[in-house]
Amino acid sequence: MQIRRAESLRSRNTLGIDASAAAYAEVATSQELGSALDVARAEGLSVLPLGEGSNIVLAGPVPALVLRQLRADTEVIATADDDVVLRVSAGHDWHALVASSLERGLYGLENLALIPGTVGAAPIQNIGAYGVEFAQFAVAVHAVEAATGTPLELSAQECQFAYRDSIFKGELCDRVVITAVDLRLSTRPHPEYSYPALAVEFSARGVPPPQPRNIFDAVVNLRRHKLPDPAEEPNCGSFFKNPIVAPEKAAELVGEYPGLPQYLQADGRIKLAAAWLIERAGWKGERRGPVGIHPGHALVLVNYGGGSGADVLHLADAVVESVHAKFGVTLEMEPRVYGGAA
Repeated sequence: MQIRRAESLRSRNTLGIDASAAAYAEVATSQELGSALDVARAEGLSVLPLGEGSNIVLAGPVPALVLRQLRADTEVIATADDDVVLRVSAGHDWHALVASSLERGLYGLENLALIPGTVGAAPIQNIGAYGVEFAQFAVAVHAVEAATGTPLELSAQECQFAYRDSIFKGELCDRVVITAVDLRLSTRPHPEYSYPALAVEFSARGVPPPQPRNIFDAVVNLRRHKLPDPAEEPNCGSFFKNPIVAPEKAAELVGEYPGLPQYLQADGRIKLAAAWLIERAGWKGERRGPVGIHPGHALVLVNYGGGSGADVLHLADAVVESVHAKFGVTLEMEPRVYGGAA
């Protein structure tokens, strides 16, 4: 293991922001991870685990040890009836896990295909797409305390999963490094295709009751058509969460804007489509210097070249203010802001 100093992170975040890390290390074993954490403690550095950098805005220099985990193992640790529990290392590519699980006849993750990032990042914001969330499959999350190197195992309940949220964004933020997750999958297909975009896709194709492979293919097709490739147009995917409002507020808005998409939540509140709000506020395709809102998807903020973290955040703030002024709804960013003075 080598500690690199003043390491550029431009190629390690999908927004392509050029920011440097005080220290950077790639680790492949638990021993290397322990050694890297020892260095961070000795130098008084915080620790920032970074997978593909697909959910972060680097606001400036990163005064931390940036840690990339290379281990990408999968192991069956339990079976019972139709259930199989997999332990997956944090460094495993998420989409590769979804694809390989499907090939092995282990079902459930297919709606989460093509989400960028590594497995270790998945529990942090409880990734979700097309009607499915990570939390539905989580059994446990394994981690180590950054300050002591002590191993931890948190049950799914202890992770406090919520919509794009978990204990790792709250109480344990910057305190632990996730090393593996345990996921319960099934050898029996339980396809979930009630999400409107999937229902439309299968209706258009004339597909009979779709199976997991059909769902996987449809999700990949939808994401590739809707979302720009970060390798070609640097972005971090959906930049804003879909806001959740009281039923009274939703009724007020739909009375004024009948086309506003709404999704009833289990607690009776209503989730609104952030992309619809942003587009109706006039931001789709708009640019502010080197950054802008993608012309094909209003949730995607793109760095067209040379944009800084400040450029990204100024644009995001302008979008939030505009949407609030027009609809009385406050948008929240999905990606984390790290570094600089932010």
